[in-house]
This record gives sequence, C-alpha cells and structure tokens, in this order.
Amino acid sequence: MSCSSSSGSEEEEEEEFESYRKGGYHAVRVGDSFNGGRYIAQRKLGWGQFSTVWLAYDIQTSGFVALKIQKSAPQFAQAALHEIEVLSAIADGDSSNSKCVVQLIDHFKHMGPNGQHLCMVLECLGDSLLRLIRYNHHKGLDFNKVREICKCILIGLDYLHRELNILHTDLKPENILLVSPIDPSKDPIRSKLTPILERPEGINLNGGITMNFIEKKLKRRAKRVVARISERRASMGQNPKPQRSLDGINMRCKVVDFGSACWADQQFMEEIQTRQYRAPEVILRSGYSASADMWSFACTAFELATGDMLFAPKGGQGFSEDEDHLALMQELLGKMPKKIANGGVRSKDYFDRYGDLKRIRRLKYWSLDRLLVEKYNFPETEAREFASFLCPILDFAPEKRPTAQQCLQHSWLKPVFTMHDNSNKDKLSVGMKNLQI
Repeated sequence: MSCSSSSGSEEEEEEEFESYRKGGYHAVRVGDSFNGGRYIAQRKLGWGQFSTVWLAYDIQTSGFVALKIQKSAPQFAQAALHEIEVLSAIADGDSSNSKCVVQLIDHFKHMGPNGQHLCMVLECLGDSLLRLIRYNHHKGLDFNKVREICKCILIGLDYLHRELNILHTDLKPENILLVSPIDPSKDPIRSKLTPILERPEGINLNGGITMNFIEKKLKRRAKRVVARISERRASMGQNPKPQRSLDGINMRCKVVDFGSACWADQQFMEEIQTRQYRAPEVILRSGYSASADMWSFACTAFELATGDMLFAPKGGQGFSEDEDHLALMQELLGKMPKKIANGGVRSKDYFDRYGDLKRIRRLKYWSLDRLLVEKYNFPETEAREFASFLCPILDFAPEKRPTAQQCLQHSWLKPVFTMHDNSNKDKLSVGMKNLQI
C-alpha cells in the first residue's frame, strides 16, 4: 500500500466522520500502537469504503509499513478474511518479492470502541498510476515509461493467473502502485523520516479526532476550490498547466487491492471490474476468466500512453451506459461477431438476433492506430507498433486474447531492455527470471 499521503481513495473527499461508529471505522491517533505494540501509527495515508490506511512504524524490523484497518461490521470482516486468504497465497509463492504484486507482511485483530477490526500489514509503496496520470496532466507518458510499467503489470498478472489461478477482477490505474512516491519528501525512507514512537501529549480521543477531522475537511474543501479555479483558467487559455518532468520517478510498480479478487474456479460475482475497464463478456454475462483482466490491462496501457480512458461510456436518450459501452468497443475494434454478441445471458437486452445493437444503429468505425495518429499525434510507426500490441488483447473472443506470459514476449516490449541504459534491465531481470519464457 502507498506511503504517499495521496493514496487510499483517489477521491478528493475525506471519509464521513459519521462512519466512526459501531461497525464502522476505528479512530486512530498518531502514536497509537497495534498488535502488542509492534506497529506505531505515524500518519493517515488514505481511506476506502471498507477501511482506512495508515503509515506505521514496525518496531520489530525498524521499517515503515502500510496498516490497513477494516471496518468492524461482519460484512467488512468477512471481506477482509477473503482478502487475507488471497494475499497470503500471493505472499507464500513470492518469497523473493519479485512478482510485482503487493506483499502481505502480517495480519491481526484489533479491539476498539467500535468493535473488532481485522488489520492487514502491507509493504509500503508509492502513488497509484492514476495519480501519476493526473500528475502528468493527462498528457500521456513517453513509450519507454509505458513499456516499463506494462512489463511490471504483466509480470504480476502472469504470476496471479498462471501460478496461482487468481483473477484480480478490478485492474485499473488506481489499483497499481509505483514502488515509491512521486514526491521524494513523502517517501519515509528517502526523506529519512524520524518515527514517532509514542503518542504526542495533549491529544485526547474525542476532541483531538473531531477537531483534526473538521480542520482537514475544511482544508481539503479550500484546496478543491483553488484547483477548480485553476482548471477553469487553464481551459480559458489563462495560466496553462506546465509540462511536468517525470525524470527521476521510478516507474516500477505493483498490482494491489485484492478485495474483489477470486480464484478462477471459485467465482462469486457476476458483475466485476470498474466500468471503463470492463470486458464485453462481463457486460453480456457470458462468463469470464483471466482474459477479462487482460482486457482491463489493455485499457490501462492505452490510458498511460494517451492520458485518456480508452472507453468512457455514457447513457443517453433511449440507450443505456452498457449499450453505449458496447457501441464504443465496436467503433474502435470492428463489429462484434454475432456468436459473441448473442452468447450472453444479457445479450437480448442489447442486441437483435442479427447481432446488431437495438438502440444505437449508426456506428462510426475508427481503427486504433488511426485514433493514435489522428487524435493523439503519434508517429505512424509508433502507433502501428503499439496497436499491434494492444489489439490482440482487445479481441472480443476471450479465448483468443494472449495471456500475460504471451504478451511479455511481444516485440513492442523489447525496447525496455535495449533503450536508455542497462538499469531497466537490472530492475526487472529478477521478475523475468521467474517467467520461464
């Protein structure tokens, strides 16, 4: 989990204070200790609908970790148990920590005023790829950086799919973290952060938490107002956003957030994946496998290279978001084969018996390489090579999509090891040794 304060939820809002109640979040203060005094809370990193995440100092190892504290209600505890089971399997098979997947270090129960909370201790990582995309003002990363990130994600997916039979089911930029924060001052190691080992004097549970919470909320609100004004000025041609340098940022990354993961042969949800990264078979309910993760990977790779989502469907008059999504897919990838269009439980909601969409009739076809050249101004050769890497992964037939292992052999990824210097090769050689390709 991230060691940067911009991690956790990528939303700008703070979690609801009302959720600090029986069954909800555990109220943490800086200096609080956990698991018999082994972990000391340092600062809050972020939050999600199920948990809050804190930077903690591990007395036993003299290192920093991410402490994820789950809400205490039974449904959240059950979800945490499932995630711990998946993360334990991942850690057991990756003793060298080279598979580009987040490592679970420890887990335990913590009793608090709001109930018993399951806690996970994870390795400290950096900012999410979503944060990186935003930091870069949605301009798209240069191809060598995209290649290095894609290589890491594929090493992680290959490990999950081929060695563990685990499906992530929610792969997206938000759920992939750089190994260290974009801002070196947020990295406890590089900034040589002195750990807090006891609770600072003068903090009481109720007043301290409440005042701190309200103060933070007001500061965040003020920041949002300033950001909106800046964006408005930028869109009007005033105050344009400067190009930010990405030099010095380590592009190695790891796949995180296994709250929705499942074993391939023990699926428990029909609807998986965040909307924009959702595979066609999931929309149509025709069954899914590891290739659904590969579809999400391709969407993520496109977003890294362009700064824009590959598919951003919207409902309209007379058609649903799902139908718009299927239309956007076909405009880019060609007409969906009739057998696939009509092969799902929900096919009749969207397609007629000829395999045509019922409510969106006029499609404007535009191939991926032309999109990259004409909209994003990619050179013809680079666009063609990138499209040759992505298009097979975006096959409507799930069984025809290449696996993560096969993608790692694609010629488009080779420049990671030939351009610049040998440092990229050294960084990823450990993970590649485990691929057996």
